[in-house]
Formats: sequence, C-alpha cells, structure tokens
Amino acid sequence: MSATERFLDVDGTRILAVEQGEGPLVLLVHGFPELAYSWRHQLPALAAAGYRAVAIDQRGYGRSSKYWNPDAYRIDHLAADLVGVVRALGEEQAVIVGHDWGAPVVWSAAWLHPEAFRGVVGMSVPFAGQGLIGVPGNPFGEKPLEDYQRELSGPGQDFYHAYWSKLDGIIEEIEADLAGWIADIMYSVSGEGLAAAGFTLDAADPLTLIRGSALCIPHGTRMRERFMPAQPVPWLSAAELAVYVEAFERSGFHGALSYYRNLPADQAMLAPLAKTKLAVPAYFIGGEYDVATWWGAEERARADEVIADYRGETVLPGCGHWIQQERPDDTNRLLIDFLRGLD
Repeated sequence: MSATERFLDVDGTRILAVEQGEGPLVLLVHGFPELAYSWRHQLPALAAAGYRAVAIDQRGYGRSSKYWNPDAYRIDHLAADLVGVVRALGEEQAVIVGHDWGAPVVWSAAWLHPEAFRGVVGMSVPFAGQGLIGVPGNPFGEKPLEDYQRELSGPGQDFYHAYWSKLDGIIEEIEADLAGWIADIMYSVSGEGLAAAGFTLDAADPLTLIRGSALCIPHGTRMRERFMPAQPVPWLSAAELAVYVEAFERSGFHGALSYYRNLPADQAMLAPLAKTKLAVPAYFIGGEYDVATWWGAEERARADEVIADYRGETVLPGCGHWIQQERPDDTNRLLIDFLRGLD
C-alpha cells in the first residue's frame, strides 16, 4: 500500500497528513527547514511493520495553514495540533516521534497531554522541559532564555535562536538565495559536512565551539557566511532537495521562524510544569555529529530526573543533524524496536 495524502481540519487549522499502513498510530513530526517529506523513508518501513504511520506538515510549513500573528506558533498551539490530528484520524492515542523542532513539540505534547500519547521519541533535541531546546549551562530552561542567549553567544554576536526570532535579517538573507541557503544549511550540519570540517567532540569546550560556529552570528554579518558551501551527500539527491526548495519558495519562512520567536513565551507557559516529570514512555535518538545532541549532553545524562519512564538513547556514529534521512535503516530499526516494546 502506497502513501496517501489528505488534509485534516484540526480546530480550524489545515494540516497536511501523509499516511501509510494500518495498525497502531505513529505520528511523525518534522523540524526546520523540513516537511512531512522528511519521513519518506519511515512511512513504508513502519507500515510494513504493522503500524499506521502518519507524517504531517506542521502549521506554518508546506501545505498546512499559515498564520501572520507569530503567537499562533506558541508551543501550546503546536502541541494541541498533535492532539487534534490524533482525533481527526479517528484515534484515541498515538506514539509521537519528532525531529529537530519536532522534538520539543512532541516532548511538550506528551508532557502537556499524556492521555493522548502512549509513547514519545525525540530525535536530535533531548527533552529539555520548559527550556524546549536546552543549551549548555541552561539544560532545562532554569534561566530566562533571552538572557542566556546573550550569555551564550558572547559580546558582538547573536545566538541563532535570537537572530532567527527577529524575522527580518534572516528572512532577507534566505530570500536573497533561497535554494542556495537551504542546500548550504543541509550540508553544513550533516555528518559529511561536519566530518569534512574536522568537527570533533573533543576539540574544545562547548562555548568556544558554539561562539565560533554558524550558531552565532557576528553583528553586521549573515549566518550563511559561516556555512560551508554545499557538496553532494549520498542521502539527498538533487530531486529530493528540490522538494524542500520548491515548498519554501511557495510558503516563505515567516511561520517556520516564528517557532523561535516564541521561545521565551513558551518557557513562561511551560514553567508551571517544571517540577512535573514527563510521564509517558520515552526514547531519544541522536547523531554523533549533531550539534543539538552534543550540546544536550547534560539533559541526556539527567533524563531520568525529568522522565518517569525513560527507555534510554542511541547516538548514531558519524551521523549529523538530519538523522532519519542520513541513517534511515538505523532510524527505522530503533523506532520499531521502541514501538514493539510498548505493545
């Protein structure tokens, strides 16, 4: 059975769903700058293993609804979308899997709505509680994010979360060469790109690496100036890359970048849950060369403190940020093993 597409009405928000297979529901949630298409290798594998696999375009992306007000992209709305998708599909519960920004969305959805989810897998970004995207020195958002972003980047620079959240300079630099920007960021944080750059976890302390990388943007410059020019990678053909480029040529980046704009508001909204453990069974998949996996070392080491039923982690050797695309077979095996452990 091949994948089918349809639009779901989720409390007035249009969500594109790509579905394959029958059985217990598994909901796949992409990150930035991606789409439901990012799960093209997982849909058939999960279907063959006996699951109903559904990948969505999150709001602000692809063919799902776009909103001009950045408040529409707060974490409570994103988490509620996942609950609404489960209901719109006629189900009571699902296992949710998220990568990149999809990871804090699924972690938060499971944290806020444990009755709707019987398991959660975060990829790339570990569970960081009210911090959403935990960073070195502030693993669970204990400090105000806006203050800590300035501390993290150091003088004369902006941390990329802050740079992206302004919704001006970043959009201008992307729109100047959208296809080139997407190609460059895909390569620059891939396993191949980081290996070619000589990235090593033992090279320096986290702050030194972060401040000298594309994660920090010196004032008056553009983020892309610290990217590596794109080179071919074996896991992303020119035709596959074109799917992302064409989608963002149509949608623009306002919605996708608004997720970052809401981080301080999200932290405040989630603060009442700070002392409540994530209750549902949880698993983490990371990449050796994935910066979010690397800088999330403290969250990963302390996962049992904040997750009641933590089933562990796997960090894939040589893998960069785009985990389910760079290592599809490994990702599929790990997801199916986790799912079978819940049955």
